[in-house]
Amino acid sequence: MTPGLLIAPTARLHRSWLAARDDWGRGVHQPGSGLFRSDDVDSPDGFAAWVRRLLRSSDPGIPPAPGWVHCTYWWIAAGDEVLGSIALRHTLTDELLEVGGHVGYGVRPAARGRGLAARAVAGVLPYAGRLGLDRVLITCDEDNVPSRRTIERCGGVLEDVRAIRGHGPVRRYWVKVPVS
Repeated sequence: MTPGLLIAPTARLHRSWLAARDDWGRGVHQPGSGLFRSDDVDSPDGFAAWVRRLLRSSDPGIPPAPGWVHCTYWWIAAGDEVLGSIALRHTLTDELLEVGGHVGYGVRPAARGRGLAARAVAGVLPYAGRLGLDRVLITCDEDNVPSRRTIERCGGVLEDVRAIRGHGPVRRYWVKVPVS
């Protein structure tokens, strides 16, 4: 883990997370957050329930929902300020192999351009190694130049660009997990 950058989701940061969400805009997809449209994150109880779901999703003793995989979530933070999120999927389904990959991340608009995403990716790679992964797949939309640069900064090697039905062209990169 990258000390002081990646933290486990916590209900304690409800207000800070809401500020980050509002920076994105309500209803805007936040990659790597694990947020569903149906999640009630505005109320303290709903937010706490969502955080519990995120934390449970990494537990190998709890089977994932059909079509889903185990996933570990972190928030990218500076102190108590939530700046983004990152997710590491423990395995890949056929769909994740095409478009989602092992790693998904997003940085709130006000915090972009600081290298936070690259630092977060580098921070989760050792955890991927502890899961037995020797490389991880990270994808981004063809036109997402900042994400492309982030992945390449982290050692991503482009495998291909695929036209994904209903999604558009997706760049697929493999990143080697460092041996610990």
